[in-house]
Amino acid sequence: MSMKKILPLLPALFLVISASAMAQQTTIELKKTASCGCCSAWADRMQSSGFSVRRDDMTMGQLMQFKMKHGIRSNFACHTARIAGYTIEGHVPAREIRRLLSERPDAIGLSVPGMPLGSPGMDFGSDKEAFDVLLIRKDGSTTVYAKYSASN
Repeated sequence: MSMKKILPLLPALFLVISASAMAQQTTIELKKTASCGCCSAWADRMQSSGFSVRRDDMTMGQLMQFKMKHGIRSNFACHTARIAGYTIEGHVPAREIRRLLSERPDAIGLSVPGMPLGSPGMDFGSDKEAFDVLLIRKDGSTTVYAKYSASN
């Protein structure tokens, strides 16, 4: 095939490759225990926010090994997820995951420690607690990435 025939096809090929990369980037790989209902509720919230979620049930021991392998050194929350090379620990809102993917900081990922009422997957009713989304740095330290008030 001559170069004259190939050149007009390059933009279409670029779009196909970009769409494929974007689809992979927005797929969340969720690791949780089978009995965790709030983890499933978080996955449902992520899907309704446009993410594709692959759910994988594990034993508690397997989950703890997965957490440690991906930079979670203490038990911040109940479930752990991976997206685009980042670790997402706990009930992190979709807005902050999108921000993470846009900003691409040199970090392990994000965490919402504990299971605060009103966070995605823990939004059963009208009660809400203020909570922070933490950026987990490569050295394991954290910094506040976003704050959510009890009135959000």
